[in-house]
Amino acid sequence: MPTITEKTVREIALETPSSIRVFEALGIDYCCGGKRPLSDACSHANVDFDRVQQLLEKAKCDSQAAAGEEWSGKPLRDLILIIIQKHHGFVRRETPRVEALLTKVGLRHGPNHPEIAQITQLFSAMSQELSTHMHKEEQVLFPYIERMERATERGEPIPPAFFGTVKRPIANMVAEHDDAGALLARIRELSSGYTAPAGACPTFLALYNGLEEFERDLHHHVHLENNILFPRAVDMEKAG
Repeated sequence: MPTITEKTVREIALETPSSIRVFEALGIDYCCGGKRPLSDACSHANVDFDRVQQLLEKAKCDSQAAAGEEWSGKPLRDLILIIIQKHHGFVRRETPRVEALLTKVGLRHGPNHPEIAQITQLFSAMSQELSTHMHKEEQVLFPYIERMERATERGEPIPPAFFGTVKRPIANMVAEHDDAGALLARIRELSSGYTAPAGACPTFLALYNGLEEFERDLHHHVHLENNILFPRAVDMEKAG
């Protein structure tokens, strides 16, 4: 059995869902970068490995923090509903709000903070990609996964799909997740970890808080898809 040093961040997040809180607090990517061993992820995030181990051990004992987060045995249709209602809904609600804040901060503080223009371009590119991405999931991939699940429950053959194997659209979705994660990582870098400048106005503070919340939600969103929904869908297809 691999030690915690050898385990990937993804494995730890799946085994101990409350560890996600630790990863979020320390800026450790557990979704797009979840294939890294924990030691490498700590180095990448520039955090002390021993400290992370202590925090993860504490999280492991915190069963209340993990309540309601375990999806490994629940129906995929329930997980899909959560993804659409909670996470896709969050993206659609928050995108126009963050864009409005970016416009306000850019007009008022842009000349002294050129990074705002860069962040605006990156966020715009990411939001456009996410809009198309979520539409493809909701109209094509998710309905097919639900059809596979219904067929499996009835003991029927897996229904054919125009894209062949479910691995194909899943690979595309994962690649798009990686793209969104890279854009957010660049936004985090440009914003100095979402740290507003000294004396920043409430709008500036609200912008960086909104961007940080957006990143946190997207990380959890991608975790549910990359690490739970998609692998289970692939296994279901194999078994069928």
